[in-house]
Amino acid sequence: MQKTLFISDLHLTPKRPDITDCFVRFMRTEAIDCDALYVLGDLFDFWVGDDDDSEFALKIQAEFRQLTLAGVPCYFIHGNRDFLVGRRFARRTGVTLLAEEHVVDLYGQKALLLHGDTLCTQDVRYLAFRKKVHQPWLQWLFNRLPLFIKRKLVSKIQQDIRQDKQHKAMEIMDVTPDEVQQRLQHHSVSLMIHGHTHRPDIHRHSYGTRVVLGDWYEQGSVGVFTPNGFTLEKRAF
Repeated sequence: MQKTLFISDLHLTPKRPDITDCFVRFMRTEAIDCDALYVLGDLFDFWVGDDDDSEFALKIQAEFRQLTLAGVPCYFIHGNRDFLVGRRFARRTGVTLLAEEHVVDLYGQKALLLHGDTLCTQDVRYLAFRKKVHQPWLQWLFNRLPLFIKRKLVSKIQQDIRQDKQHKAMEIMDVTPDEVQQRLQHHSVSLMIHGHTHRPDIHRHSYGTRVVLGDWYEQGSVGVFTPNGFTLEKRAF
């Protein structure tokens, strides 16, 4: 059966072995039989850099390596938690890193893929933070810090993020409809697939269809695209 799989917002961390176990099962029993796997960001709860040599980081990379060595193409778009995934990660895993907006042909239908954070234009504070941390010079500097210092900085950033989200209205953290329409028209497509908002659904509008992938906090979430269309499916922990 022809199928392409999509996942996002797993937020993998050693603190949640239930999520990791579900991910490993998915990679070994489902992804191994698909035409291609797309990871649309936030694979990790936070990726401190490609120099992370922890047992956990190596385990996740090994799963991707096993998949790509088996001949399954795997593609990755950065999220807001793993924007530091880089070339070393790609070399070790065989994963192909894509631009933050990528158009793909899915069995004759073109689709725009992205993480989804840039669609949330009302979240002004986050977008300002995103612009700052995506500056090449700052990433260059961060990547050259000792690993233990980077982990401390990331821990502080995660704490700040949790506190900030507690004071935001849910509407601010959702996409802006006009932005969705603009992106679809810019790329001349009628299908968009993204994650980030943790609100899995398939939205159909006059200007196109928007598929939102689910997070992996309470169960696994997989987007399955076949020549017959798209379905959102859950996987139990």
